[in-house]
Amino acid sequence: MNAETIKVRKRGAVVIPAGLRKEYSLEEGTLLIAEPRPEGILLRPAVALSVEIYTPERKAQFLLNNALTAEDYAWALSEVKKLGLDPENIPHERPGNI
Repeated sequence: MNAETIKVRKRGAVVIPAGLRKEYSLEEGTLLIAEPRPEGILLRPAVALSVEIYTPERKAQFLLNNALTAEDYAWALSEVKKLGLDPENIPHERPGNI
């Protein structure tokens, strides 16, 4: 593909030519990183990963469901209580040997 001239518009907006958008699968909403380089500005795809924020209840559920032994389960119960939660109110399955 040949180089194309584009114009910087109001607030720094530029339109990437349709051929380049298609070639590089750039759709509306695609995140790009603008990286300064000695020869100019490099635009490259950015990766954004969603982050789950765990509530105390969800943390408690992880603790209780991952206990494998009676000792693990006792420890998990104490950790859940430290979170200020009642383990009986947290949906979970006790280890089979308890």
